[in-house]
Amino acid sequence: MKIILLISLTLTIGFVGRAQKKGKQAEEKSFSASTISGLKFRSLGPALTSGRIADIAVHPENHNIWYVAAASGGVWKTSNHGTTFNPIFDSYGSYSIACVELAPSNPNTVWVGTGENNNQRSVAYGDGVYKSLDGGASFKNMGLKSSEHIGNIIVHPTNENIVWVAAYGPVWSEGGERGVYMTADGGTTWIRTLEISKHTGIAEIAIDPDDPKILYASAHQRRRREWTYIGGGPESGLYKSNDGGKTWREINNGLPKGQMGRIGIAVSPANTNYVYAIVEAREGKEGFFRSTNKGESWSKMSSYKTSGNYYQEIICDRSDVNKVFSMNTYLHHTIDGGKNFKRTGEKTKHVDNHCIWIDPKDKDHWIVGCDGGIYETFNHAKQWKFYNNLPVTQFYKVATDNELPFYNIYGGTQDNWSMGGPSATNNNNGILNSDWFITRGGDGFESAIDPVDPNTVYAQSQYGGLIRFNKKTGERISIKPLPEKGENGYRWNWDAPLLISPHDHNTLYFCANKVFKSTNQGDDWNAVSDDLSQQIDRNKLPVMGQVWGIDAVMKNMSTTIYGNIVAFDESPKRKGLLYAGTDDGLVQVSSDGGENWTKRSSFPGVPSNTRVNMIIADLHDENTVYAAFNNHRSGDFMPYLMMSTDQGESWTSIAGNLPDRGSVFAIRQDHIDPNLLFVGTEFGCFFSNDGGENWTKITGLPTIAIYDIDIQKRENDIVVASFGRGFYVLDDYTPLRSLTKEIMDKEAHIFPIKDAKYYIEASPLGSGGNAYQGNALWRAENPEYGATFSIYIKKLPQSLKSERKDADKKKEKSKEITEYPSFDQLRSENNEDKPKLIWIIRNALGKEIKRISTAPQKGINRISWNFRTTAKGPVEKNNYGGAKSWGLIITPGTYTVEVYSIKDGIVAKIIDATSFNVVDLYGKPRSNQLDEELMKFRTEISETYRLLSGSEQLMTESKEKLELLENAVRNYPGADLSILVSIERLKTEFSNLDIALNGDKLRSKYQFETTPSIYDRFSSIYYQLYNNTRGVTKTQRKNKVSVEEEYTAFRSQLNAIVVELKTIETQLESIGIPYLKGNDENWKED
Repeated sequence: MKIILLISLTLTIGFVGRAQKKGKQAEEKSFSASTISGLKFRSLGPALTSGRIADIAVHPENHNIWYVAAASGGVWKTSNHGTTFNPIFDSYGSYSIACVELAPSNPNTVWVGTGENNNQRSVAYGDGVYKSLDGGASFKNMGLKSSEHIGNIIVHPTNENIVWVAAYGPVWSEGGERGVYMTADGGTTWIRTLEISKHTGIAEIAIDPDDPKILYASAHQRRRREWTYIGGGPESGLYKSNDGGKTWREINNGLPKGQMGRIGIAVSPANTNYVYAIVEAREGKEGFFRSTNKGESWSKMSSYKTSGNYYQEIICDRSDVNKVFSMNTYLHHTIDGGKNFKRTGEKTKHVDNHCIWIDPKDKDHWIVGCDGGIYETFNHAKQWKFYNNLPVTQFYKVATDNELPFYNIYGGTQDNWSMGGPSATNNNNGILNSDWFITRGGDGFESAIDPVDPNTVYAQSQYGGLIRFNKKTGERISIKPLPEKGENGYRWNWDAPLLISPHDHNTLYFCANKVFKSTNQGDDWNAVSDDLSQQIDRNKLPVMGQVWGIDAVMKNMSTTIYGNIVAFDESPKRKGLLYAGTDDGLVQVSSDGGENWTKRSSFPGVPSNTRVNMIIADLHDENTVYAAFNNHRSGDFMPYLMMSTDQGESWTSIAGNLPDRGSVFAIRQDHIDPNLLFVGTEFGCFFSNDGGENWTKITGLPTIAIYDIDIQKRENDIVVASFGRGFYVLDDYTPLRSLTKEIMDKEAHIFPIKDAKYYIEASPLGSGGNAYQGNALWRAENPEYGATFSIYIKKLPQSLKSERKDADKKKEKSKEITEYPSFDQLRSENNEDKPKLIWIIRNALGKEIKRISTAPQKGINRISWNFRTTAKGPVEKNNYGGAKSWGLIITPGTYTVEVYSIKDGIVAKIIDATSFNVVDLYGKPRSNQLDEELMKFRTEISETYRLLSGSEQLMTESKEKLELLENAVRNYPGADLSILVSIERLKTEFSNLDIALNGDKLRSKYQFETTPSIYDRFSSIYYQLYNNTRGVTKTQRKNKVSVEEEYTAFRSQLNAIVVELKTIETQLESIGIPYLKGNDENWKED
């Protein structure tokens, strides 16, 4: 196999040029993120497996209030013992969370340390420490932004203004804020009181429960890179302060000499002379240590340790000095001071533990945070309760299938398997955890689904653990390529690239350090490349200024063997045009199906050896290819996004105005508009409709990393995989294709309307929403049910008040006289109407069937109509104009929508009638005759409802008037008391009418059978029609006849009563009775 080396001549683009380009682009952009804010991502979760929990803080006085730090999912709060959790950190600068701490003297003061305090390969960085003074309702960044990772935070037990922070420092690079930082003014100013070096930070601080002047600090020297992890060094060790953290000294007497790794420390509340340390070290010196003299000397109790990459955290029992818990893959504890450790017990519980809260009033009651979420035990780990309502799953990849009527979404997760689930369901409970299913165990990664047969699913675990899964039968077959006899082993990435060929659904590509191809769904494989990496010996690369030997602490542990393929694609325009990207910075191209490969190693503005995180071939042009380079594992968080128009021979940056702080993980291209691109970054999802010149953030996501993007072409949906908040879907993104200057200059514009899926929502839980399952039931919302309309509005009319304020501000700025407004002006401001939009929907005959009233917003406005006509009940305040109503449903067909704006009585048509189709979800054939009969019957029933409900309201108001008349006759001087005889008779007639209309409540009260009332019969028809799409029954027609006949008699009697009431009222008016409700303009003042 021939390898051709071609290093393209490139022109490096510097930061100055990039900044100048940004400024030019900012001026040219015709829209912003707020323009498209009407398009919103929909959270799918799931919460089936939850995700990694870094820390838990429980309110000391109310154990039902918890604060939960998700390692890469923000901060969550529950005030009801986990019945519900609410995110409270979504709009701040970090999603990666290390710790959450409550001030002991004031639990409403909440501190959050950002930047997960583990050192694993997928760890994200933070931006310092935050503080809340209102129980998490709001936060303020208090500094230490360049620390990137916080070990933990300690708040003084009696003075909340004194705080100590373990600044761990960057894991991917040197420098930053590292050491012990202390504040005495609540975080306004910080002093670094312990500094080790640019390579070493503080992993943890512990405080003496009896004496807050005594503090312990664990220094940890570590560095992670793309190719390695060094988990220790000579600068790791323990320190102690006796003056409240102002000064520090080493206390390593008895600890391993030489190089140590991460050290976890804990002070026993039962006897504060006892301090425990769990120590990583080289040459077998690691273990569990104890001091009985406040850290002045240490004794090794056993060789027990955990991994400083993930754990090394210990927690002492509150009352037993010899009992210590250890966070580990499996939860452990010792009851003899560390001489022996045993597994605590995790039957039915996820492993990989990171934090534990022990109830101070019940030592057997714990809350534990692990990679699988939150678990609670009340009996010392004999049984566990899982909180399956916390959607913080970390997805690496996402893929969609073509299943009907709703497509499925698949992905692989950090330590929570590969899984799949529906993008929507046909029920009004939404998408439940039970709708999801596991396709592959272990850590999950890229999935692929046969585009022809959605039952054939490919899923994988770490390091190439590929299986073929049959969704219908549940069968799994391992299809991982293995080396031939005598062949060297393959180097698989943690997340190996997988692709179904766009030219043949039976052909697969799968990548290690070589590209493998199968033409029979993975039954057998052939290598179509040699090793495509640079084959760099990672053990010769310097880290922290030196090349480390084999005995270095944690050398290369939990790190993919360097030199493998991490990105792969085949051009959909040309079979056999293959692109591969490696973790060591190469793009390899083959134009002949893998026979020959051409290597590119230099890209303008991209540091050498930068990981090629994703590479995609253009969907429209065989010569164009895109690549996302990600260098965050070198501490470089710049976005590197490149495009080639000559099959990779030369490259140009299309990073445009993407934020400088925010690595790019993924890129996708629209299948209709070649210039419409989407990228997933460290802090959200962006789109460009000009081929990468300008980028706009798509709002509606929390602060979160988007690791992958898929486009479901049939539905035109964007599906993103977030690393810490599950899946999100942007339903029908097609308006983004139309954001041209021509449209942006229009006053209003309607975007193409997607065919609306017509079906009746099921209620598998008995009713909608959470039904009767309680608030703990986690569910994701379906897409809005019905037909969805999206329009663009260029601007909104400015209110009189805002006009005046703007004018006043200008005068104040120029120091002109600002006149006080007149009362006429103020009255006009008070009386001014807010603008409204009226959406009018008509059927194919042009008959208006529904109006919807909404408040307009500048930019894209999106609403959905649920196929219901307007219910014809009595007009009441605010019971008309909503998108949802209790009217009867329409039938499939063609409809139109038009839009009017209303402001201060001025009506303007802004959107002309635009047609759209309502289509049966299941594609069932329909009879036009039956549909016409059904619609005719529905129209008649709606009219009957108008008559019935109106007559009922008239009867109610007439009864109220009768009561008023009776009161007037009894109490007003001069009234003829004989009128009371007629009033009593009318009461009886009203009672009889009420029985005829609403039923005999007295017979029902005493458990006797009753004759169906008018409303009984009518309600039966209406209820049956409300969710009926398949015709009219004979029973319904028969009941309709009975209703009409009985109503005619009822209304005749009611009319007679109304006339008699008017006669009585006229008689009383002759003697000048006061105003009666309902007299209106007929009331005679004299």
